[in-house]
Order: sequence, then structure tokens, then C-alpha cells
Amino acid sequence: MKQVVISGTGLFTPPYAISNEELVIAFNRYAEQFNTTHADAIAAGEVMAIEGSSAAFIEKASGIKSRYVMEKAGILDAAHMTPRIAERGDEQLSLQAEMCVAAANEALARAGRTAADIDMVLVACSNLQRAYPAMAVEVQAALGIDGFGFDMNVACSSATFGIQTAMAAVQTGQARAVLVLNPEITSGHLNFRDRDSHFIFGDACTALVIEAADTAVSAHQFEIVESKLKTAFSNNIRNNFGFMNRFDEAGAGQPDKLFRQQGRKVFKEVCPMAADTIRATVAAAGVELAEVKRYWLHQANLNMNLLITRLLLGRDAEPSEAPVILDTYANTSSAGSIIAFHKHQDDLAAGALGVICSFGAGYSIGCVVVRKKAA
Repeated sequence: MKQVVISGTGLFTPPYAISNEELVIAFNRYAEQFNTTHADAIAAGEVMAIEGSSAAFIEKASGIKSRYVMEKAGILDAAHMTPRIAERGDEQLSLQAEMCVAAANEALARAGRTAADIDMVLVACSNLQRAYPAMAVEVQAALGIDGFGFDMNVACSSATFGIQTAMAAVQTGQARAVLVLNPEITSGHLNFRDRDSHFIFGDACTALVIEAADTAVSAHQFEIVESKLKTAFSNNIRNNFGFMNRFDEAGAGQPDKLFRQQGRKVFKEVCPMAADTIRATVAAAGVELAEVKRYWLHQANLNMNLLITRLLLGRDAEPSEAPVILDTYANTSSAGSIIAFHKHQDDLAAGALGVICSFGAGYSIGCVVVRKKAA
């Protein structure tokens, strides 16, 4: 089977950051206004009062200290609490495509490639800006790539599922090189009025160039040694927003049209699934867990990552073994593990083994074992 490498990575970071403290001020202002407006109903036991939040609570629950977003003022407006981003005309570059182009250019530069070297564009993320045409085809046009593109959604595992899809395309000769893009505007599906989740997500876009090893020229190559994908249906992470919502007007604007989860169940069920998938993928690669130098895990919750590495290693991981970026980026859905990979790869020695692993709604879990090649 043809050897395939990740030859370049790229990252687009949005222009605005929101600290926990800023987010809490806006949420608590909203909570106070809600409780005042519904004071009589709350006193009568007909409506639940909204409890205030705190920066300390957020950090303890998630490990998150701040997040990047595409628009800040609308989120922090207690009367609005949604990003204010104007629609663009059909002849303008879409917002997600703009993010993709920025991340792609960095990945192409690190890979030593140009648009002429790419045959396939894959946009893989949790939320797509529109139904059609595919975002990937718009990005393909914006970059001047002659080939084909398509979109896919596997929630937080979209990037790792994208890596597997790209690898197969290279191995079968469908593409010389593939550009995998993960534009996540998760602030769009987040309920900023929900105390249990208003702090979880941030926006970002990552990019990967995946190509055949025998023609790769990059100084940043990672051989894809093995990959495994797993899904198991669960309602514990769900978002019911979709084109059929207009069929029933009673559902318009309801909380289930945004992100929601049963966090404790997710924690209990996903952590062992992720650990088991990593073990199976590493074993299929013909190596031992002790040989893995770095785990680039999905950046959803610090406590989940701590537990997963503890299950694998039998001890707490050193910071260098499982890098954390969610303290400043928050949960960027499919982009999270790739941000960690992008930011924490250059210090590894040639021959070092690492694991990229994502997990999320579905449930979906993707695991990729990689080995750093000599420059």
C-alpha cells in the first residue's frame, strides 16, 4: 500500500478573544434581567431562576480560560448573545471559505506545495455555512485548484475522518495531494444563555496537506502509520437545527436547535471509548503504547483528556505528552486536535510516534497514528 504523509499544517485564528471574565459579565447580566422579568413566576415556582456563572466555575469545569471568535460584541450583548455577522452577497467569498483560504495558505507553504499540486479539497467540520454549493468547491475556486472538492460532517471527529478519507484518495490514485480543511464557527451553534455550556466553544480553522510520501518535499512530514474510525449512535450530544425545521413552526428558536449535551453521560461513556480506540489503533500499527511520545487529543474538556491519558498510561501525562490548547482556544470542535498537532510537532525528533485522536457527537471517534520523518 502506498505510504501517505501529512506534509503541512495550517491554522487560522480569529481576530477577537473573549476571556471567561468577559463572558461571565454578559451571562450574569442576562441572568439578572431574566430573573427580574420573571420574578413573580419564579416566586410561584412556575419558572426556574437562572443561576449566575463565574470564571472560576468555568475553568474548574472545563480547563478553558478564553476563546477566539469571529465576532465579539454581539456575544457580549446581554440582550442579544449571538454573533453579529452580516450576510455576504453570493458573489462575495463566504466567511467559512475565507477562513479556509487563510489556513490553507499556511499549510501549503509548510508542505512546499502550491494550488497546482492539489487535486482534492475536503471541507470537514461540524457546521457548514450553507447546504449547497459545497463549501469545498468554493474554496477550490478561491485557491485556483483544478480538481474536485466536497464537504463532510462527522461533528468533532470531522478532521480525523477527513484524514482517513484523504489518505484513501491518495492510496487509490484519485488524488496526488489532498487539502483537508476544518473551518469551525462554533459560536454560531452555541447557546450563550445556557449556564452549563455557554463557555464551551471557540472559533478557528485548521488545514492539512496529505500526499504520497514518495513525492513529498516538505521538511514537516508525518507518515500516517495507521488509522481507525468508530461511531456509535447517542443522543447525549445533539443539535436539531436543519432544513426541515420550517415544517413545524412551533420549534422555531427552541434551545434544541443549538448545541446541547448531557455532559456527565458524555464524560462517562466517551472517555473509555476513546482510550480503547487509541489502544486498538496503536496495536494495529504494530507498536506499543510506551513508544508513543505525544497525544494530540480532541480539545473539548481538560478533565476528559486527563482521564483518557491516565487510562492509557496508568499515570498522569506530562504536559509535553498531551499538549493542551483549549485553555486559550476552548473547544473548536474538529479543529482542536489539529491545532494541538500544528502547534506542538516541530520539537519532536525524527522517528517519534504520535497519536491524533478526536471524539464527539455521534458518538464518533477517529484515531490516527503518525511517525515523524527525517527532514
